Amino acid sequence: MTKISIIGMPMDLGQMRRGVDMGPSAIRYAGVVEKLQELFDDVHDLGDIAIGRPEVIIDEQSNLRNLHLVAEKNELLAKKVDEVIKSGSFPLVLGGDHSIAIGTLAGVSRHYQNLGVIWYDAHGDLNTAETSPSGNIHGMPLAVNLGLGHDLLTQVGGYCPKVKPQNIVIIGARALDDGERALIKEKGMRVYTMHEVDRLGMTKVMEESIAYLKDKTDGVHLSLDLDGLDPHDAPGVGTPVIGGISYRESHLAMEMLAESELITSAEFVEVNPILDEKNKTATVAVALMGSLFGEKLL
Repeated sequence: MTKISIIGMPMDLGQMRRGVDMGPSAIRYAGVVEKLQELFDDVHDLGDIAIGRPEVIIDEQSNLRNLHLVAEKNELLAKKVDEVIKSGSFPLVLGGDHSIAIGTLAGVSRHYQNLGVIWYDAHGDLNTAETSPSGNIHGMPLAVNLGLGHDLLTQVGGYCPKVKPQNIVIIGARALDDGERALIKEKGMRVYTMHEVDRLGMTKVMEESIAYLKDKTDGVHLSLDLDGLDPHDAPGVGTPVIGGISYRESHLAMEMLAESELITSAEFVEVNPILDEKNKTATVAVALMGSLFGEKLL
């Protein structure tokens, strides 16, 4: 029976809107431990990585928000994820803003020769200091994991890159900056925008994504940003974008990933209970985790 280790990463340093640091607590309150214990015998909540309440600091040279702190805290997360995998457990990380993916993937990727990544998100998160309109690092983690960006970030875990562009699938994109579009085209990355989701249907999107990654990877990490869903279904996120993936489509995606048995690590990020409606978004996150880990109606 699969062992699952839950790691909370209550960090909001990668962006400007407060509240996402309470995401892990909101997800726990929504019953994530109880949900997983219904499915597995061996579930451990390892608590939270210590973040503290540091002041916002904008790096003068790069104009990046909280650069040193984001790098420092992601080093802690990378170490914890590494320990979890070495213990034979599945790491499930609860965010926190999406900059935590820098640490998660730094801990995961060292265990694989050809790690695949499914980036389930309204955004590409492929900005660098040069292309970012805001200087917010939560818009940069996928670029960082490709080895693009500030050395303090790309070298988290002591190596880079963490993932190859041909091993990435982005699903649900509908808000891409000019620099991100250029990078996607330059690297030939596989992206299913909402146009493809609507046109092909989620079944086809997931079938193609699974087939694309299955033979070329030796493990697949799921990085699920709740803003990948439509704000109607997941209102408690910092950067909502209308016209997103539906609740039911997301369950189908998770169910198909469960059947594929491809996923070897996962994180669920950007739950912000301050912006939420009666913890709706955290409850959605927990329900999707149930489907990802094989929960069935019958």
